Amino acid sequence: MQHEFGRRTFFVADVETIDVDGVRTVEVGSALWLIAFVGLLPFYGRLEDDGHLWWLWTCLAGFGLGLIGLELCRRGRKARLEREASYAELLGEDD
Repeated sequence: MQHEFGRRTFFVADVETIDVDGVRTVEVGSALWLIAFVGLLPFYGRLEDDGHLWWLWTCLAGFGLGLIGLELCRRGRKARLEREASYAELLGEDD
């Protein structure tokens, strides 16, 4: 398939779409924030003395927000799969 815009012609490759729901990405990011939090815990006193205690709470906040984002991504994936299933049912396709 090709599209022409002005003097340019763009060719569209026939490839499978990638899974773009972001669940795995948010899972990995949340896990990294949790690992950073646990890794900083032994240095609590030193962080407090140096005025860097906010590093610890930033890691905890990143993990908490990641959990919220994970739920949102999972809901989006579920809605997308339900929408695809209903389209397939309307078109009479069987997987």
